[in-house]
Amino acid sequence: MEAMIDYERYWASAESWPTWLSKVMKHAELWHAVDARAQVPDDIVERLERVPGRWRLLVLSEDWCGDAVNLLPPIAALAERASNVELRVTGRDSNPELMNAHLTSGTRSIPVVVVLDDVWGMRGWWGPRPTPLQRWFQSELKAMPRAERYPLLRGWYARDRGRTSFDEIVALLEEAAGSAVTLDLPV
Repeated sequence: MEAMIDYERYWASAESWPTWLSKVMKHAELWHAVDARAQVPDDIVERLERVPGRWRLLVLSEDWCGDAVNLLPPIAALAERASNVELRVTGRDSNPELMNAHLTSGTRSIPVVVVLDDVWGMRGWWGPRPTPLQRWFQSELKAMPRAERYPLLRGWYARDRGRTSFDEIVALLEEAAGSAVTLDLPV
């Protein structure tokens, strides 16, 4: 049986995006460059703001992760623009219990975006890559040497500009809101 995870505790110890970004050591120049260029289309923000409720995105990441460099800045920009979403980032390696609850095919792949509702319930999670890129990675790129596949991954991210991730994360929030449990408490 899976242990209950205290998401509120993880949230409280996680860092805001600006704080986390200010501490990156590996690939710092790339992190800041991707962050400076991150833009979220208005239609995505409007769609997200139609999702009822208040939402928290708790992200598991590490600064050495090439996928995270490409994904977190746009996701942080999305959370910054949407009035109903907050984002915090925490380390994968310093939170093994949390990471182990969100494995991808048995691996500790990151980034992972955990969707939390306003009462700290985990409503779903996303990661470590957009679905079409993950399929391509599994079918072709995984067999390549890392030095050959990384430029292909970067190219995909540059062409996509976060659009696929935005669509998938907003869809996850829409689904979570649609399946939200409403408690009718006596007044």
